[in-house]
Amino acid sequence: MSDFDEARAWMVERQIVRRGVRDDYVIAAMRRVPREAFVPSELRDFAYDDTPLPIGGEQSISQPFIVAKMLAAAELQPGDRVLDIGTGSGYAAAIAAEIAGRVDSIERDASLAEGARERLQRLGYENVEVHVGDGTVGLAAHAPYNAIIAAAGGPHVPQALRAQLAPGGRLVMPVGSSLSHQRLVKIVRRGEHDYDEHALGDVRFVPLVGDDGWPEPGGAPRAYSRPAPTPTLEVAIRDAAEPLPDIDSPDFAAFFDRFAERRVVLLGGATHGTSEFYRARAAITRRLVEQHGFSVIAVEADWADAAIIDRHVRDRPMPVVRATPFRRFPTWMWRNTDFMAFVAWLRSHNAAHRERETRFYGLDIYGLSASIDAVLRYLDSVDPASARIARERYGCVSPWRKDLAIYGRDAISGGHAECEQYVVEQLGDLLKSRLDYARDDGERFLDAAQNARLVAIAEHYYRAMYYCDPKSWNLRETHMFDTLRLALDRHGPHARLVVWAHNSHIGDASATQMGREQDEINLGELCRAQFGDAAALIGFGTHSGTVAAASEWGGPMEVKSMLPSLEGSVEFSMHGTGLARFLLDLRPGVHDAVRERLSVPLLERFIGVIYRPETERDGHYVQASLAGQFDAFVWFDCTSAVTALPVAAEEKDNAAEAFPFGV
Repeated sequence: MSDFDEARAWMVERQIVRRGVRDDYVIAAMRRVPREAFVPSELRDFAYDDTPLPIGGEQSISQPFIVAKMLAAAELQPGDRVLDIGTGSGYAAAIAAEIAGRVDSIERDASLAEGARERLQRLGYENVEVHVGDGTVGLAAHAPYNAIIAAAGGPHVPQALRAQLAPGGRLVMPVGSSLSHQRLVKIVRRGEHDYDEHALGDVRFVPLVGDDGWPEPGGAPRAYSRPAPTPTLEVAIRDAAEPLPDIDSPDFAAFFDRFAERRVVLLGGATHGTSEFYRARAAITRRLVEQHGFSVIAVEADWADAAIIDRHVRDRPMPVVRATPFRRFPTWMWRNTDFMAFVAWLRSHNAAHRERETRFYGLDIYGLSASIDAVLRYLDSVDPASARIARERYGCVSPWRKDLAIYGRDAISGGHAECEQYVVEQLGDLLKSRLDYARDDGERFLDAAQNARLVAIAEHYYRAMYYCDPKSWNLRETHMFDTLRLALDRHGPHARLVVWAHNSHIGDASATQMGREQDEINLGELCRAQFGDAAALIGFGTHSGTVAAASEWGGPMEVKSMLPSLEGSVEFSMHGTGLARFLLDLRPGVHDAVRERLSVPLLERFIGVIYRPETERDGHYVQASLAGQFDAFVWFDCTSAVTALPVAAEEKDNAAEAFPFGV
């Protein structure tokens, strides 16, 4: 396989399939057609980059994803007759020719047309004919066409092209009143004068020049009947938004009943320190548990910490050595008054429903030290001899338990590389004894086994993190997903689960800059791949207010003022609606017009446990497609920081009513 073959396969997977193109004909065609043959020789090394490339004559070869999106929208079938307007290099015509029976392609620039004709003939595309002419008038002599695709933007769809569609024929082209900005539209001919029209998102193409398009550059302008102006994004969002009552209203959570039949509902948050996000997630979760039978809650927290909460809310015996959860930075993420109130409710709910208790799990990877302790406590109680062996094995990482990031640095020296072998051996031994251990107490064994898995994964994670390997992120996300599946499998095929995590974890990564450019996956993307429409991904955002965050890793929590969202960001447009709170349903078929506009990547803000307003643009915004990330988005225009609970070194858990937070 050549380097170009590998680059083409990577391009199809990352730029086409991962972005949602599902047309098997188009995907297969793009795997076959050598894009490097359609670009100037000096640009061949860039042939599979996610970008258009110049081909001369002030023209360009379109971005691969746009070519795939347009051809998929055209729904090409074997045997179709296709009209391709704007031949350019001939790349789109070649893709179409791989599927259709015949392709006519029109190019107004004679030199480009001749180059494309020779190229297509050399590559063996005998079912393509390149014509020099005005694309706006089509080719009536060869009509009707099953599909017409135009790679140039006009002020409207030319009437001649509409007329040359066969019944059921599809036309896809950019249309807009601006030379530099258009919307991709799809038109389907239903009858002699009956056409359906759908918008597919904002795009930018070269102008469609011709008798029924834009005038020649430098020529006299022509008068057009201007289409009705496209509403601003702010107006489009406001028209689709469902205003929400206050979070404390009993009607608030009812707006989310539309997702009650899903198997997994993932609730996000644009920060780790915003009270409204915690309170809203709590209200929605309460309703899903009380009214719709959800019985599992999983959060972006360490397994061992969450296990303490799970025992508390189910009133189960605590370990002899009673640990206080959530003492690791960032403590305020779960040690806050909003989460404490939710835990109190969950304990009360379970007390009244012992026959169908709701379980609580942690998905994250950071609690290596607490998980070691949990494994050792378990083995001490069931198999002291094995506990002694485990202590020797885990002793390999013990010197770094207070600062595991340093372990990654030291491990590369080679002196501690054997730790991976030891922790994996310990996991293997524990699993070999599963039948004997589980016979005595299956639930405690499963908890210990998961902690042993976490130790093995976390050891690998900290080494990868030190190398700045992007796989460390993917390792963490895969572990979170595997833990989610473990929680579901533990409770049977009918169990349903709610997740609380940051937007960066629960919004589909393939619709973000992180996924498209950095090969990062996440929990939301993996859930969509596994559960399909049975997973609901719900994001949360805000414009301004205060947030609990630190200035550096390990630093003290501060209540910081958020800068107002940047102009050009999706948050800025939501603020522009003038609505204080709303739900935006982004599922296909609900508000397709605004959904298509929010499919275009825009700036989106992410604030984690670190917030540095002085580097707001570079440090907290990425390009992302909101409609690709989420099934719904919840908006709070102005928000406030969580109220943290104290963590004192001498804190004791001697008051039952204060446990598990010790306040």
